[in-house]
Amino acid sequence: MEHQRIARLAALVAALSLASPALAAEGGKPKPGPEHQKLGYFVGTWKGEGVMHPNPFMPGGTFSSTSRCEWFDGKFAVVCRDSGQGPMGPTRMLGIMSYSAEEKAYLYYGVENNPMAMATVPKGTVEGNVWTYADESRMNGQLVKSRYVITVTGRDAYGFEWAIQGPDGTWKTLGEGKSRRVKQGRSGGA
Repeated sequence: MEHQRIARLAALVAALSLASPALAAEGGKPKPGPEHQKLGYFVGTWKGEGVMHPNPFMPGGTFSSTSRCEWFDGKFAVVCRDSGQGPMGPTRMLGIMSYSAEEKAYLYYGVENNPMAMATVPKGTVEGNVWTYADESRMNGQLVKSRYVITVTGRDAYGFEWAIQGPDGTWKTLGEGKSRRVKQGRSGGA
């Protein structure tokens, strides 16, 4: 019994010693792939504006926001901090965008300061200039399927739409708008 355990341990040590030179030859640490690099589009400061349509979850009205997005250490994720004004008052949000090679999907984790705030992790895909995130979560006790679509309209601009699926299967737009990258002065970069 003890002999088998020693043999397994020796095999594990041998396997690790063979793997170590390969890892060292590749730099020893993972590097962001092309999917991660696509997230770089969102790095910078963005000004957004749009409209929320009246719905069972929140009142309608206009909104505006400023988003400051930067690479997280290692460049595997982008972290955004938003502040603004919406139909329910002042807004604050923290969002993290990343890519999961395991799930072959973009992930978004966001939290907000309003009573409807949900901590969900929608999964997304990118096709051409369109980023589509889908999610299932509970709002006011109801299971809701939602979709958030970002359409890149230029190097420094995109439009967005948030919709939910009704019981009959049709999609209803809850909010829509546009964002434009703020040009920074020479000292600020972007």
